[in-house]
Amino acid sequence: MTTFGINAFGTGRGRARFESMAALAREAEAIGCAAVWTSELYNRSATVPLAALAAGTSTVAIGSNIAYGVGRSPLIWAAEARDLDELSGGRLILGLGNGTPTMMEAWHGVSGEAPAARMAELVTVLNALWRLHEGPVRHEGRFYRVHLTPTSEVPEPVRPRIPIWIAGVNPLMLRTAGEHADGLVGHPLFTAEYVRGPVVAALAEGAARAGRDPGAVTVMGIRMCAIDDDIEIARAQAAFAIGQYAASRVYDRLFALHGWSGAQQRIRQAARARDRAALIRAVSDEMIDAITIACTPGEFAAALDRLPACFDHLDLIAPPWGLSAEQTAATNAAILAGLRTHLAAAV
Repeated sequence: MTTFGINAFGTGRGRARFESMAALAREAEAIGCAAVWTSELYNRSATVPLAALAAGTSTVAIGSNIAYGVGRSPLIWAAEARDLDELSGGRLILGLGNGTPTMMEAWHGVSGEAPAARMAELVTVLNALWRLHEGPVRHEGRFYRVHLTPTSEVPEPVRPRIPIWIAGVNPLMLRTAGEHADGLVGHPLFTAEYVRGPVVAALAEGAARAGRDPGAVTVMGIRMCAIDDDIEIARAQAAFAIGQYAASRVYDRLFALHGWSGAQQRIRQAARARDRAALIRAVSDEMIDAITIACTPGEFAAALDRLPACFDHLDLIAPPWGLSAEQTAATNAAILAGLRTHLAAAV
């Protein structure tokens, strides 16, 4: 059965932003959500809000969706993860992604070469550093070099292993998740057909390389939820968010699978021209219905009942593009209200 989580988009400034995130997390915990997630971008950290969520909740899992693997050294990742797991009492899920090669180079100042191989190596080093209490760590790799001998006793972490989930869209990173990760963080554009086809096949291939059961890899989806009393506004919000992602070539395989390549080209043209109206028109109703939930608040709980059962966990998020802070807060409230009804009925 699919479990549900929600992204803790904060609203307001200063301390109020973190307090709003913690309040949302407490409500999600109270209604039975399995996890609360935070995201990272060029101007926001995932780990600092995770500390606020850890301190403000007691039972719900907390996770990064996603944090940039290339944004910190393996040593700092391991140290921050240890602290967050200790603060939360063993509730952390470390969701990592590298972004596109262009993002790796332009944002993080590292080579965009072989992001899947870099991620596989990072997971290997992180797992070794998690066991630092057992002795020195020596790693000489393609991307990372770590020679660490503790100068004092290292306490054992709260848990013997830290769950690491990898974000992936295309075959190489999906196989890497199947081979090395505890879970896959799917993309907001993932459709049921893409998951049941290319995603499941690549995860199984990666798992076979490691002699693992592919069923041991948790498959997480991210579903953008555009919710408004005016259904046309909701669908326009969903279309705009889809268009922001669709312009990238990273998602060509997904669009080709559905026969949407022509529409994707029109989306790209509108995106280059910065023509918002044309971009929204280029996103078809079929895309909106396959990728998002777009509805009124009163319809949301029923929409959850109709979701395809292809994810182990589903993170419900407000569209990350084009909404004001007030619209995001209203959407989060509607998501929680619908989840309350859905989860109560399931029980």
